[in-house]
Amino acid sequence: MVQVPVVDLRLAGAAPEESARLRGACERLGCFRVSGHGVPAELQAEMKAAVRALFDLPDDAKRRNTDIIAGSGYVAPSPANPLYEALGLLDAAAPADVDAFCARLDAPPHVRETIKTYAERMHGLIVDVAGKLASSLGLEEQSFQDWPCQFRMNRYNYTQDTVGSPGVQIHTDSGFLTVLQEDECVGGLEVLDPATGEFVPVDTVAGSFLVNMGDVATAWSNGRLHNVKHRVQCVAPVPRISIAMFLLAPKDDRVCAPEKFVDADHPRRFKAFNYDDYRRLRLSTGEHAGEALARLAA
Repeated sequence: MVQVPVVDLRLAGAAPEESARLRGACERLGCFRVSGHGVPAELQAEMKAAVRALFDLPDDAKRRNTDIIAGSGYVAPSPANPLYEALGLLDAAAPADVDAFCARLDAPPHVRETIKTYAERMHGLIVDVAGKLASSLGLEEQSFQDWPCQFRMNRYNYTQDTVGSPGVQIHTDSGFLTVLQEDECVGGLEVLDPATGEFVPVDTVAGSFLVNMGDVATAWSNGRLHNVKHRVQCVAPVPRISIAMFLLAPKDDRVCAPEKFVDADHPRRFKAFNYDDYRRLRLSTGEHAGEALARLAA
């Protein structure tokens, strides 16, 4: 298994060596674990129970979770990913959007309260992680507070016959960064190690969150941050749950590297682009593993 660096979020903004480790992990591997995040274990467990309850709803109820932007709503099992389904909402940073998501699904009151509390805590966490990452790159003034967030709840419907099969195809995340609560009982997540070119399993660590860099991070950092390719493999004949919060792109939807990251030694690598257009480009070309960024080369 790959040794994913663990960054203590309480130290990342104050201890230079922790900030350097954060930056190094994002530049080399494109992912790290975060501890010291302040999200209680009880809330994490309650959220998993809430997600399981939502996936147990009838199909017609789940299909009321319609897209706001392409791919943001319910994803049913498909020929490409037959074991995978997902529920999603945009924008998880907006309480009204969280309420609307729960209302469409007729979620019970206790499930609604759990989702609202979890979304609020995770939004605070993802903004904190992004801010400390920007600071590690020397960009102290960058704020991520108003960047939209996508919430995605995933279930992998594994059985004995599917062990050894792909759970979801190789991909990079399209946005800036992802904070993922994994299923500590069922592994299967693998990341591509750039040093070897091989996919390697990622060990699960209860209570921690895994942070992945996405395509927007690579473009925004002018190529400094590594958009990690990853996939999920079926390793056990039991359902697997994961919960992801995606920090997507600037509120105005325009992705462009700050001038601080562009100089004679680091010429601009990507044209400025609209994030929604980029999502549609990935969908239309089927280039889900970062290849679409090459089409936006400066």
